[in-house]
Amino acid sequence: MAKLGILMCTQSPIPPHQIPSSSSGSNSNNTLCLTKRKSLIFTSSLLTSYLGLHQNPNPSTFPSAIAQEVDELDQEENRVVQIFQETSSSVVFIKDLELTKIPTSSAENSLAEDENAKVEGTGSGFIWDKFGHIVTNYHVVSKLATDRSGLQRCKVSLVDSGGNNITREGKIVGFDPDYDLAVLKVDALENELKPATIGTSRELHVGQSCFAIGNPYGYENTLTTGVISGLGREIPSPNGRAIRGAIQTDAAINAGNSGGPLIDSYGHVIGVNTATFTRKGSGISSGVNFAIPIDTAVRIVPYLIVYGTPYTDRF
Repeated sequence: MAKLGILMCTQSPIPPHQIPSSSSGSNSNNTLCLTKRKSLIFTSSLLTSYLGLHQNPNPSTFPSAIAQEVDELDQEENRVVQIFQETSSSVVFIKDLELTKIPTSSAENSLAEDENAKVEGTGSGFIWDKFGHIVTNYHVVSKLATDRSGLQRCKVSLVDSGGNNITREGKIVGFDPDYDLAVLKVDALENELKPATIGTSRELHVGQSCFAIGNPYGYENTLTTGVISGLGREIPSPNGRAIRGAIQTDAAINAGNSGGPLIDSYGHVIGVNTATFTRKGSGISSGVNFAIPIDTAVRIVPYLIVYGTPYTDRF
């Protein structure tokens, strides 16, 4: 029997320079997958209609049945495409950097990736509000949150409201290891940012569709689809305590997806992607993935923004 281990998806390796880490590859893969699915459904519909025609000959119903099947599939594909287009600009790409020396001037305190900075890992996050607050997982930015050397930096890449790629340094605002949540802040104009639409996790049902957007293995703006597989799960937090009420999904979540949003069919954020079970030694997701309920984030994030610590740590 294969042993399973839980993986907090953070230290994602950066893909080779020969392979572009843009969303175009992801889009083409999704298109290819949808095209194959359309072909399979079309073929099965054709066979079903053919058999039905022989059992109950009525040639006039044959073309309309096929057209209806294809039309319904087109509507489903267009819905997924629209969800991605409307929500992906609210998702950010986070890189953890370690400088080899403390900058001596503000000019040196840039995020240029040269010999003075080492990329230690990548993760995801989403824009919480127009003031530049970014929600992500604590384990994505734990080194920055606990840094005492002054060498840790966080680079946040995002798309502004005009569709332009911009990069800002992310400053740690607050964190709560108990729930694996953290808040960063970037300096940006309000009209540059598109906050995610926050939903609720109270009325979720097993079987409903969900979508994960993030940057697995450094591949930006990757969309994966699935369903809610379970509710009320319990997963470990970075400090060993239990996070209760987690959402289980089969939408693929891999290293680099952590901190990104889990989205419902309306484009609303219903969870913060955080962990996956992997086959021991393989690093490959087993299809058992977890997200922190957005209602938990809604309760905790405002305290982190105002006080920097969770409510329970201030007394």
